[in-house]
Amino acid sequence: MQVGPPSPTGPYVPQPPPGPARPSPWAVVAAALAGGWIVGCTVLTQAGGWLTDQVLLASGLDRLPWLWPALGLPAVLLAGMPALLLALLPRSAAVRATGRAWLAGVLVLATLGLLRAIPPVHHEAYLAALAGTAALAATVLARLARRRAVGAPPPAGQPAGAAGGRRPGGLTLLGVAAGLVLLLPWVWLGALGGPLETGLAALAAAALGALAGALLDAGFWAPFAVGEPPRPARLVLVGGLVAGVALLLLAAGIGQSGAQLPLLLTLPPAGFALAALQAAARRPGAGRAADRAPAGWLVGLAVLGPLAFTDPEEISLVLTNTRDVPFWVAAAAGAGFAVAALLAVAYGVLLARPRGRTPSRRVAAVTAATLLVATGVIAAGPGQPGLHGERLLVVLREQADLTGLPAGAPGRAGRDARAAEVYRRLVATADRSQAGLRRDLRRLRLPYTPYYLVNAVEVAGGPGMRAWLAGRPEVDRVLVSQRLRPLPAPAGVSRGTAPAPTGPEWNIRLIGADRVWSQLGVDGSGVVVGSSDSGVDGGHPALAGGFRGGDDSWYDPWNGTRAPADRGGHGTHTVGSAVGRGGLGVAPGAQWVGCVNLDRNLGNPAYYLDCLQFMLAPFPPGGDPFTDGRPSRAPDILTNSWGCPSIEGCDPRVLRPATAALDAAGILVVAAAGNTGPYCGSIDDPPAPYPDVLTVGAVDRQRRVTSFSSRGPAPGGAAKPDLVAPGAEVVSAMPGGGYARLDGTSMATPQVAGVVALMWSANPALVGDLARTRQLLRETATPAIASYRSRDPADACGGDRNITGAGLVDAYAAVRAARS
Repeated sequence: MQVGPPSPTGPYVPQPPPGPARPSPWAVVAAALAGGWIVGCTVLTQAGGWLTDQVLLASGLDRLPWLWPALGLPAVLLAGMPALLLALLPRSAAVRATGRAWLAGVLVLATLGLLRAIPPVHHEAYLAALAGTAALAATVLARLARRRAVGAPPPAGQPAGAAGGRRPGGLTLLGVAAGLVLLLPWVWLGALGGPLETGLAALAAAALGALAGALLDAGFWAPFAVGEPPRPARLVLVGGLVAGVALLLLAAGIGQSGAQLPLLLTLPPAGFALAALQAAARRPGAGRAADRAPAGWLVGLAVLGPLAFTDPEEISLVLTNTRDVPFWVAAAAGAGFAVAALLAVAYGVLLARPRGRTPSRRVAAVTAATLLVATGVIAAGPGQPGLHGERLLVVLREQADLTGLPAGAPGRAGRDARAAEVYRRLVATADRSQAGLRRDLRRLRLPYTPYYLVNAVEVAGGPGMRAWLAGRPEVDRVLVSQRLRPLPAPAGVSRGTAPAPTGPEWNIRLIGADRVWSQLGVDGSGVVVGSSDSGVDGGHPALAGGFRGGDDSWYDPWNGTRAPADRGGHGTHTVGSAVGRGGLGVAPGAQWVGCVNLDRNLGNPAYYLDCLQFMLAPFPPGGDPFTDGRPSRAPDILTNSWGCPSIEGCDPRVLRPATAALDAAGILVVAAAGNTGPYCGSIDDPPAPYPDVLTVGAVDRQRRVTSFSSRGPAPGGAAKPDLVAPGAEVVSAMPGGGYARLDGTSMATPQVAGVVALMWSANPALVGDLARTRQLLRETATPAIASYRSRDPADACGGDRNITGAGLVDAYAAVRAARS
């Protein structure tokens, strides 16, 4: 019996409903072009923003807090407009889903970019804001997805209600395994911060994982999985590519400036792995669809690496001269990219075959558990175990009264008496005024380090501790004392490639130091120069004979070395310019003592204080600076080729009591002006702006002030620098017995310290007479040629005095004046 109308060709066969229309090739081309455009715009704006931050840092200019929020506007316009057109115009559901996902990613990027206005020094506040914003965005996207899904049939291969259940399925566990594999390079090569910082990073990673799950939910994948029979290859290739662009946009908004760069490499390839999990979920008999959970776990664990195991302030060009944090971040990012690509291929081959078999939940659970154990073993073994957070420098209101010091006898005897009295008053003030604070810190079992040169205490703690400390009546202010995180391998040693000198170098001849040796018979004998820097290679042939020796001539608060050593090379070079033999140093007969206040080219106010205290009252290894200091062993002159900017935790006043105390003790502090010229007012990082510091700029062979030499006036209007000295292409010692030709006011500064050593060697009665020494240096200086940023009168810095100081130091004239 026929059921349907007769047919000339046979009985009627019911036909399946028509499938979705094939997307127009023009729409596909437009989507591909839009995707390439979005990727290019995102990568360029992120790399350009980070480079801008780095140039400002290297130039000594203030960070632009509006930089990253401002970059959000072009991101919305340049990347958001094509995404919006794709979401609205094409008839293809897949192309529209592509546009919606990319538009959501652009909006997320612009929103998260606003958070980078928070200063990097307040990293905990940034992570908390990131967690809250990501959680809010995930909630909004999830609600929008639910509204779109009302009345829509479940995705192919998933019966209604299949997404429920509490136990994670096999595909979710495979997402966890993929995330752990992406996390492993960071656990091995990175290091955690403080407890609060680590906890907030984990919270932010969880929120970002939820955001990724909401961005790549079932509604996103469904248009790429249509067809009868299903074509998993299309889902993996096309859906994975679209997901990769969406993850790139998400990655660009994660982390402070610099932390997002590795994620731009590691997250996009993971889109293909997620697509493979979705293809497996839609295979008949798979049981349960991979919806948000795999994306949430994979992305959350992947972003935990750069968020928790690196400090964004250390992803800096300042540290690229050795195998430091930027090198290891690049290594982790490269490993993450390779792992993500392998995961995409492996998951695609194993999970996306039409007749393939999905791994059981037991196999997936064992895989995830094995990787979790491996992560813990690496963290406790080859990694850098422990917490390495920042500390707080608590500056007390009361500082020691150093007025009314006895004049004493001229020369070293009087200097030693004044230094002893200054030391006594400083220690007494600190012991008395810190007593209550120390007692409370001991009761809370918080480790702390007291200081007396500045009446301050360094203590471990986060924002909550900072607020409690700032509220105490004896506390003036609380600063963040930055700490570098450990490396998986020691940073490389900087070695020089310049040939060894065969006689006095050009800079020595320019200031007449060689004439002092040959004509006046003075070489600095009897004077001690103290260096606070990256260290000193005590075995260098130009420096070994000048080390004072004893148990109180070397201190390394960073690494605890017991003998003079240096990896960075900066300290070896500067000491060589001051007292090096063989034609390098201005005062080759003087002795030197050293302290390490820089490690990997960065410091913090506490370590700077460690070395300045040691220079006032040296103490033996393991000694207590408060009770074991020896003021009579203090060096006569201090050369300081460093500055403490705000990124290291200093404010303009923090080291002011320290230099005032050293000045009162009769110890001359010579400091580099800085290398942030030719901008006017660029002498602003302590200690260079202080009035009791002899600040030194740099000139070249033609006596012309170099373009990099910082200029005055100092904050408050004081004229700086005080003098200039040769600072371009200066040859001096480097670790391992080598030599290098370097530029900077760092190179000029030790030469002025060497000139003072010659003056005091020629006339020991001048030792400790800082006012008379400064006067003689100014009176005997020779003219230097000022350089300007432009012809604009505003770039003249208020007069040549703020560019050249009193002029080029003249060793020969200064020593003759000292003798007379």
